[in-house]
Amino acid sequence: MTPLQKNQTWNLVNLPPRERTVGCKWIFTVKYNKKGEIDIYKARLVSKGFTQTYGIDFSETFAPVAKLNTVRVLLSLATNLDWELHQLEIKNAFLNGDLE
Repeated sequence: MTPLQKNQTWNLVNLPPRERTVGCKWIFTVKYNKKGEIDIYKARLVSKGFTQTYGIDFSETFAPVAKLNTVRVLLSLATNLDWELHQLEIKNAFLNGDLE
């Protein structure tokens, strides 16, 4: 929550009448290196999408993930068509937008 508050990426508001929130939970993972030793502890906050209702709030939470094959195709196209490539690394990504 500290990065969210520091970046002022959201405002706390009251929930509209007759609406309910989409719940969330923390997922904790331990990553191991090739030797089997603990490499890093990871945590992520995920929404409980099963609490959403189709046609009401079903499409409001979305987390796109690029498949490795898609990345390979794009790299191949960039190479063959002489496209300029840029790399972007993001530690914290925030989606800012008004939800209806």
